[in-house]
Amino acid sequence: MPCNVLITAASRRVALVQAFQAALRATGGGRVIVCDINPLSPAVHVADRAYLVPLSSAPDYLDEIRTICELEAISLLVPTIDDELELFARARESFAVRGIGVAVSSPETTALCNDKLTTCAHLRAHGVAAAATYIPGTLPERISLPLFVKPRVGRGGIGAYRAQSARDLAFFVDYVDDPVIQEYLDGPEFTIDVLCDFQGRVLSVVPRERVVIRAGVIDRGRTSNDRALIDLALACAGVIPFAGAVNIQCRVANGRPVVFEINPRFSGGIPLTIAAGADFPRMILDLVAGRQVSPAIGAFTPDFWMTSYEASIFLDQDRVNALTQAVPAGIREVA
Repeated sequence: MPCNVLITAASRRVALVQAFQAALRATGGGRVIVCDINPLSPAVHVADRAYLVPLSSAPDYLDEIRTICELEAISLLVPTIDDELELFARARESFAVRGIGVAVSSPETTALCNDKLTTCAHLRAHGVAAAATYIPGTLPERISLPLFVKPRVGRGGIGAYRAQSARDLAFFVDYVDDPVIQEYLDGPEFTIDVLCDFQGRVLSVVPRERVVIRAGVIDRGRTSNDRALIDLALACAGVIPFAGAVNIQCRVANGRPVVFEINPRFSGGIPLTIAAGADFPRMILDLVAGRQVSPAIGAFTPDFWMTSYEASIFLDQDRVNALTQAVPAGIREVA
């Protein structure tokens, strides 16, 4: 049967929209609906339909999402940004009673992963390799530089700085809002894409080396069938219950992969994982439809490269005027 999907905060996630569209064509049909705060967001013009909504911090945000779900007969809801993961996690049951699956981990997991200090502390307490992480005032007297300073809660590498000296450290600790200080992991950086079913069982693990990073998102990279990276992801899933897509950020330092943060959502580099044969959107659609999905850990093409480029969507002025006029109260279809 057709399954309609709603992707929130769609923004630039054109590849994710297209991946769900392709998965729907292969599994019985359906449409991909998106919502966003900006009518000029690229994904708005790739989806089958789009709606303007307020920021997720608005008091009526969830009500508007529920209205879209009802209008569009949504079966699967896919949140995409850290800011709204806890909100949707807490509302999972209210969507479930309406027959809508939400691809998000539990409130406890989303809250844990949203805080870089507690993420690493939890992993280390359970014997999983994770970066030593501190808040100002708790640094050991003897600690080696460089160190890494970043927001305790944040995404996309925004506000993250390498402190080479004590002077740098003092400056960035003062400059960054609510900072954490992490040991500097010197080595190649990897994202490990993980997919779990809604009971926490791991279905797929795909490590990717982030060879070139631009604005916090992979620009060039390759898949890596490295057993140590796969085992690290399985260890994380063994001590943190995940549901849906998760991306684990780590570096290989002194020959050992070490986690420095976890994002319980689709990664920006998910197109490489999908192209390499681990079709997360299709597996999630199968789960929502009640079809059997067997674990396929390591089932992807290794050393498969992605090199990205900019693409544009072109709109005439009349279209832009129509999309950017004052938005009335409530949701508004824009595409």
